[in-house]
Amino acid sequence: MIPTSDLRLLVIDAYDAAGRDGLDRAGATRAGLLYDRMLTRLVPDARLDHISFAHADPHPPEPLDTYHGVLWTGSSLTLYHDTPITRTQIALARATFQAGVPTFGSCYGAQLAVTAAGGQVAANPRGREFGLARKITLTAEGRDHPMYAGKPIAFDAFPCHSDMVTQLPPGATLLAGNTFTPVQAVSVFHANGHFWAPQYHPEYDLHEIARLAVARGASLLAQGAFADQSSLNRYAADLETLHASPQPHIAFTYGIDDDVTDFDARTREVRNWLQHLTHQA
Repeated sequence: MIPTSDLRLLVIDAYDAAGRDGLDRAGATRAGLLYDRMLTRLVPDARLDHISFAHADPHPPEPLDTYHGVLWTGSSLTLYHDTPITRTQIALARATFQAGVPTFGSCYGAQLAVTAAGGQVAANPRGREFGLARKITLTAEGRDHPMYAGKPIAFDAFPCHSDMVTQLPPGATLLAGNTFTPVQAVSVFHANGHFWAPQYHPEYDLHEIARLAVARGASLLAQGAFADQSSLNRYAADLETLHASPQPHIAFTYGIDDDVTDFDARTREVRNWLQHLTHQA
C-alpha cells in the first residue's frame, strides 16, 4: 500500500495552445489546473508533476515508470485527425501502457485510451453532448468494476464532447453508456497497463459548464441546443448563480441535482481510482 504522502502522479494537459487560448477567452479554467484542484482535495499530500501540450515538445519531467499513476485531461483536439500533436499523444499513451503505469482520463482521455489500444473514435452524429449527460447507466461489468464502487447504477454527469468511441479495442470493457453516447466509460487493458476512463468530466463544476457554454457557443447554437445567443447567455448566467449559492428554482428548472453539485458524488470515480492505485501497489 502506498501512503498518499509518497504518491507521485503525472497530470497531462491534452489541450494544444489554440484550445487553451479558447478556454482563456471564455473565462474557463485550464484543464490541467482543474485536475490539480480536484486532486489537491482528494490527495492533498501527493506529489503532482505536469506536462502541457500547449507548450512545444512536452516531455514528462521523470521517466514514466517512476510515477504511481498518470492522468489525462480533456481536450478540444480530435483523434481521428492525424496531426503531430495527436500522434505524439497516442505514442505517449502507448508508452504509458507499456510501462505498466495505471492511468485515468476523462472525455478525450477515454478516446485516447481506446485509440492507443487499437480502437476507433469518430464524430458523434448527434452533435455535442453538453451541460448534463442524462441517465448514464452502468453495464453489468460497470456495476462490478471498482471505478464505480459506491456509485448509483444510473446518474447524470457533466459532458462537453462532440466525438465518441465507435469501436472498442481488444482488452477494453464497456462500463457505462446513455442514449446520446453509447460509450460513456471504459476500462482498457493493453500491453502492461490499465486505463480507467469516463467520457464525461468528474473535474468540472457548474462554473466550468457556464464558461464552456460560452467557449463552445458557436457549435451549440449551430446544432440547436439553444434558441439564440440570449438563451445561451441566460443559461450560463443561471449556472453561475447556482454555482455561487443554492438556488432551488434554478436547480429545478435545469434538473440539476447532487449527482453533479456534490463534490464527493461527482468525483467518486477518481477517488476510487486513487484508492485502487494506493492499495494495489
